[in-house]
Amino acid sequence: MADCMQEWPEPVVRVQAVAESGLAAIPGCYVKPPRDRPAAQHLATAGGGGDDDVFQEPLDTSIPVIDLGELVAAAAEEGRMSLITEAVAAACREWGFFQVVNHGVAPELMRAAREAWRGFFRLPITAKQQYANLPRTYEGYGSRVGVQKGGPLDWGDYYFLHLAPEAAKSPDKYWPTNPAICREVSEEYGREVVRLCELLMKLMSASLGLEESRFQEAFGGAECGVCLRANYYPRCPQPDLTLGLSAHSDPGVLTVLLADEHVRGLQVRRADGEWVTVQPARHDAFIVNVGDQIQILSNSVYKSVEHRVMVNSKEERISLALFYNPRGDVPIAPAPEVVTQERPSLYPPMTFNEYRAYIRKNGPRGKAQLDGVKQGQAGAAPENK
Repeated sequence: MADCMQEWPEPVVRVQAVAESGLAAIPGCYVKPPRDRPAAQHLATAGGGGDDDVFQEPLDTSIPVIDLGELVAAAAEEGRMSLITEAVAAACREWGFFQVVNHGVAPELMRAAREAWRGFFRLPITAKQQYANLPRTYEGYGSRVGVQKGGPLDWGDYYFLHLAPEAAKSPDKYWPTNPAICREVSEEYGREVVRLCELLMKLMSASLGLEESRFQEAFGGAECGVCLRANYYPRCPQPDLTLGLSAHSDPGVLTVLLADEHVRGLQVRRADGEWVTVQPARHDAFIVNVGDQIQILSNSVYKSVEHRVMVNSKEERISLALFYNPRGDVPIAPAPEVVTQERPSLYPPMTFNEYRAYIRKNGPRGKAQLDGVKQGQAGAAPENK
């Protein structure tokens, strides 16, 4: 499989270029099967196109909101700490998604990071093309995921970077120099969001009755991987036929998303199969979701959940996703503490490098990659599927 990951299987077309070409109908390679298209009522809630669509507070939210500002007081008040831990546990069991507010990351830094990347994506395509990426690492400016020739494409461009550990950090050549502040603000943003991830890992570990450090240690300790993906979804003339990002669950540990402050688009699939559009609680809220590796380590007590992104006919959309991942060569399997006779181990040990190879080859496939590695399933290793 390594050879097929050195180059894209066909010329890469920037979605921004297609969007700006004036086409009234999107090319067929972006059209999703009818079963995968967003429903009309969902598109109506996506917002964009006027001041009336800017988030208003208070706003009904569709997934749990956890206020982390009380953690300092909770440290001296054990009962309160217990309530926060229980809220995290319930969100991970029932949704796989939650929002956090009063999380300690400065709103000014969040705005600066968002605007730096908005500035990059608004550059002429020729200025961005020097950072074009390849599927071997995904580092740089991209417009497709997966190397399946002739495969369906999503309506979105992105920029992907490795932030940590130091040995894996993206080289200087992959960092855009315009806007000049892009690297500085992104690295500071990454450091602050990683602190949030480390706090959330403690809460999740404790919520399963484990030592607070158990999750962090299982995923590689201080050598966990951190990646940043800046997403750009251009205006689309037919948003009812396509998606900005196809349905998938995230392969890593945690994803922390800074959503667009004006245009909604993220949808989460509930256990009953219905898609719910996420309504950010406020401009400085983060949307957090459980990754596949937490589902594996928790032996499916906590579940990663399918999600997707809708696009908009009136407005472009920008978001920043920070991925907190295991060290690539550490085998991940259900923690012995959560394996019982009634709930035997569901997953064999597998490294994150082995696991994500499947996604890099095939692109988003719902939860097929995780279902395919369960104990007793044929073709256990994703790269062999």
